[in-house]
Amino acid sequence: MTIDASLVQERRLVTAIPGPKSIEALKRRSEATSAGLGIAIPVMIERAHDAILQDIDGNCIIDLGSGIGVTNVGNSAARVVDRVIEQVQAFTHTCFTVAPYLGYIEVCEALNRITPGDFPKKSLLVNSGAEAVENAVKIARHYTKRPAVVVFEHAYHGRTNLTMALTAKNLPYKEGFGPFANEVYRMPLPYPFRWHGNPATITQDSLTEIALKIEKEIGAHNVAAILIEPILGEGGFIVPPRGFLPGLARYARENGIVFIADEVQSGFARTGDLFAVEDEEVVPDLITMAKGIAGGLPLAAVTGRAEIMDSVHAGGLGGTYGGNPVACAAALGAIETIEQDDLVARARHIGAVISTSLQELAGTYDIVGEVRGRGAMQAIEFVLPGTKEPNAAAVQAVVQHCQSNGVLVLTAGTYNNVIRLLPPLVITDALLADALSVLRDAVASASS
Repeated sequence: MTIDASLVQERRLVTAIPGPKSIEALKRRSEATSAGLGIAIPVMIERAHDAILQDIDGNCIIDLGSGIGVTNVGNSAARVVDRVIEQVQAFTHTCFTVAPYLGYIEVCEALNRITPGDFPKKSLLVNSGAEAVENAVKIARHYTKRPAVVVFEHAYHGRTNLTMALTAKNLPYKEGFGPFANEVYRMPLPYPFRWHGNPATITQDSLTEIALKIEKEIGAHNVAAILIEPILGEGGFIVPPRGFLPGLARYARENGIVFIADEVQSGFARTGDLFAVEDEEVVPDLITMAKGIAGGLPLAAVTGRAEIMDSVHAGGLGGTYGGNPVACAAALGAIETIEQDDLVARARHIGAVISTSLQELAGTYDIVGEVRGRGAMQAIEFVLPGTKEPNAAAVQAVVQHCQSNGVLVLTAGTYNNVIRLLPPLVITDALLADALSVLRDAVASASS
């Protein structure tokens, strides 16, 4: 049976959200799945294409979340689907470390080519962003023969034991799951909207403070890696001040520390560059990737300097499903789509449209504390009027209004007071304008 995967790219509501079929299905969800699983929107999805999600009641919802920055190339993107079908018909699994195949190699060759850095690179494929981060730390420790890992306030790096230790926020990610891995040291992050010092000297002041803390509390000679998201994701799309990432990379280089860029959420054209570090021409030693890498299939990667990636003994890296052939086929389709359809330029255009709309909100409503982001990775931080106190209640009101009117938005932030926008990079201008009009009405309602 052939199924037409396309959907008209327009918002359409035929029932309330959630509709009766979704309500019934959500009862089954509560009976069958762990209560520890959260939910962003109370519907049950039946079909999806590009930037539209259709639920089992027939409602067509505009997707401004992309499955948390995964479907950058659109849901069920044609090149991804075609390659996946072809691969499924050929074979579905052998395990690359048992009986290798070309798809894994081709993905690694592509990553070695498109990631920053004009030097020999090699790659490792795994299943998830957390697994990529964990392997990057393993590799850095093996290469340097040092134990310590430096991370930052507001960071999110995953849900495994090690990556929970690397993650800053307790609830919901860490509460009750300890003890966590040791030799992880957290540094202050220059968060421009909430910076405690002189805004004019934020970059140099923060770099000086971090260097002093590392020297006094750890010893730079004990640090294997500095790990940072170029734009912090779950922490609230915090964009570090200009000069901070280059300065941090320079400090790492001067002290023999592996500099790791966690591009799990910000990679694959999301920010208007293939990778967010390219905005300031930062070249990491290792880069971790997932989410947008494979158009919706589970795949992640570590790419970096060949001498670092090759420092681990044979058999020290691997995993049964890492670089699954079907996921590799999807990745090749996603990368081809990004390059041939120039989704980097598209992300910049989307970013300009969203930023203009959100800045208008900031100039009109005093619950909007800051608008920030880059490319198609934009956020609004909500505050109590006249202050910088977090306003989580406003976020919930905006989310509820958007959902009820057929627009999916995601939340974020250490203080639960940020709405983040991650639309597919193939969203049409008309659909984006419609979604932003709903968001505008939601903020107006929350302000009244």
